[in-house]
This record gives sequence, structure tokens and C-alpha cells, in this order.
Amino acid sequence: MIQRIPKMFRNFYFITSLVFVVWMLFFDSNDFITQYQMRRQLNNLEADKEHYLEKMAEVEKDRKELMGNPELLEKFAREKYLMKRPGEDVFIIVPKED
Repeated sequence: MIQRIPKMFRNFYFITSLVFVVWMLFFDSNDFITQYQMRRQLNNLEADKEHYLEKMAEVEKDRKELMGNPELLEKFAREKYLMKRPGEDVFIIVPKED
């Protein structure tokens, strides 16, 4: 039975190499499946990073614009944080949702 297997496949180095490759592809802590998942996660994180960098640039632009214009700063403070001048009354109107 062993004689029917070609001599190259019975070679010790071939068998050892084959076992090593199988081990590295499927059983090692850095196997093929794990590498694929890590690569996909890295791509997702890089996309998120780009999104957040764009948002940061937008917020920084808005901040510079806001700090340079006192009227815009007052409008922002009144709308966002419901600030008011002394002696003023603020009424908040919430639209009714159906």
C-alpha cells in the first residue's frame, strides 16, 4: 500500500512542510481566517477614522466661524443652550408629532 504512494509524497521533508503549512493556515493563532477578519476590521476602522477626521475638520471650521462672529455666537448660545438675557423669558415650543 505504501509503495503505491509516489516517493516524493513519502519524503520526510515534504510531509513536515505539508504539516507546517496546514498548521499555519488553520490552527495557528494567526491563521488565515483570523488574518482575513483582522484585515476587514482594519479597513472598517480606517473608514471610520476618515469619517471622524472629516467631522473634526467641519467642527473646527464651525468653531472658528462662531468665535469670530459675536452675533452668531449669541444665536448659537440661545438656540443650543437656551441661554437668555437678564429679564427675558424663554418659551420653548415643541412641535406635536402624530
